Amino acid sequence: MATLVTEQGVIHYEAYGRGRPVVLLHGWMNSWAVWRDTIEILGRDFRLYAIDFLGFGDSGDQAGEFSVNNFTAMVGSFMDRMGIAKAPLVGHSMGGTVSLNVALAQPQKVVKVIVVGSPIEGKSLSPLLKIAANRQWIKLGNSAPPMYNVFQAGFRPFLRGYSYFLAKDGRTLGKMLTDDVSKLDLQPFIESITTLRETDLRGDVGTLQMPILGVYGKRDAIVNPGQAKVLKECAPEAQIAWFENSGHFPMMDEPERFHETIRDFLNNG
Repeated sequence: MATLVTEQGVIHYEAYGRGRPVVLLHGWMNSWAVWRDTIEILGRDFRLYAIDFLGFGDSGDQAGEFSVNNFTAMVGSFMDRMGIAKAPLVGHSMGGTVSLNVALAQPQKVVKVIVVGSPIEGKSLSPLLKIAANRQWIKLGNSAPPMYNVFQAGFRPFLRGYSYFLAKDGRTLGKMLTDDVSKLDLQPFIESITTLRETDLRGDVGTLQMPILGVYGKRDAIVNPGQAKVLKECAPEAQIAWFENSGHFPMMDEPERFHETIRDFLNNG
């Protein structure tokens, strides 16, 4: 397990492969583990860095701020400390929104952006995620800390069952999600999704000059797949890869096509 100390906190990351660097960013409730197969497959062609956002996975939670903006600064700091002058960013869900934010804030560091099931506007989140996106939950949890432990204990079985609606291999996804959620404290759990819900990049992504690829699954039950159309309308030069047989996790539902699509765009997009 590799770690790096930055201004925002201690970042855990996994690195694999040789070649040009590529930075992978996970989504809400996930960790670097969502990219486990991607690292092994694309590591034949690239040097891949899969980061745990602060408060997620094995990264520290001492930062005190777990917002989309702080994650954006974290990625820039990580690249600086690792000596990565510029690289493509590949982000799943919230990680894709962060990738676009990094490209807007520090375009000189970003070669290309790939977003996978990512919201361009936060209101596209599913009703379940919108319920979670409320800062009042933090106040409630802080007033009665054991309540979050009770919530986690009940939420994990729900996730195992709900995962069968999110991916073809619900059993594997359920195990991954419950493992990741078990490491999440209340503040990063709520603050990250709340700031994602408040994000709206529609007026900004059209200013980006680097190539952009949007990968969206038709059966996505977490982020409205219509965000593919929103991305294309806001950034007409963006490419869209439409996965008819995938939900929110096309890397799991259609892995062969997914990794071919990512590899081709990184090489030629």
